[in-house]
Amino acid sequence: MSSSAQTFEQPAESAATLRSTQPFLWSVRREIWEHRAIWIAPLVASGLVLVGFVLRMFKLPQALDVVNTLSPMKQLMAVALPIAIAGFAIVVTTMVVAVFYSLGALNNEKRDRSILFWKSLPVSDVTTVLSKAVIPLLVLPLVGYVVAVFTQLAMMLLGSAVLAAAGRDAGILWTHWPFFRMAAFLAYTVVVATLWYAPIAGWFLMVGAWAKRVAFLWAVLPWLGLELLEKIALDTSFVWRFVDYRINGFVKEAFNIPHQAPKDINAIDPLAMLDPGKFLATPGMWLGLLAAAAFIAASVYLRRMREPG
Repeated sequence: MSSSAQTFEQPAESAATLRSTQPFLWSVRREIWEHRAIWIAPLVASGLVLVGFVLRMFKLPQALDVVNTLSPMKQLMAVALPIAIAGFAIVVTTMVVAVFYSLGALNNEKRDRSILFWKSLPVSDVTTVLSKAVIPLLVLPLVGYVVAVFTQLAMMLLGSAVLAAAGRDAGILWTHWPFFRMAAFLAYTVVVATLWYAPIAGWFLMVGAWAKRVAFLWAVLPWLGLELLEKIALDTSFVWRFVDYRINGFVKEAFNIPHQAPKDINAIDPLAMLDPGKFLATPGMWLGLLAAAAFIAASVYLRRMREPG
């Protein structure tokens, strides 16, 4: 084979080698390996929930005897509330991890100057930033959901075993908490919340890429300053209403919550409250996704241009 043919084959071979390494997937794996809180924090929250449940589990038969004297709706709240709180606590824990991860993902590598090492690798800024954006927008919600569902399942199995051993109805927990329907309800909630909060994650990533210090303050103070300025100058609260809508608006847009609770607990269908059509038709959701894409694109530009410091 001639030397000219070898010259043309070497770049092609190098490109094929680079593609075979799947830099995006390896970048995501690197983020998971380096930031163990992604999976440790939800597991710790799950462990605390299970420990608390086990400590009070042996009083469960006596507690249910008292619950049986309550109205059907109060029975539902008394039995289902601990299970619901467990899932809520784990999901909120993953959201807190997502906030601090998003702020530090691009900020920390610049502060400790490890960005110089990562930039020396054949991985583009686009791939790097997208691999970091995937963590709060996909990995953490998935981890939180899986841990929450398995924690709730463990609570129900343990509770049913204790009730059966005490000669009580072991199926009462499953009656008041339809596990599979509630798991589907939680999955829907996690998906719509992740889509709704995507611009917040993108904003935090961008601020982390820009700020040299105290990224959290730079992410929050501008909004507080705008609200204060608007209140003093115009005596209005449009900024605050916008922030409140961005934080809490998905509940109104994605769910059809009845104004009055039904008297019969068997008439409660959690899946009947889901309204994906309304959510997908909400301009705020699509504008938020556009804003998230813009913030992520700005993060790529800032990572490419800013020097370590």
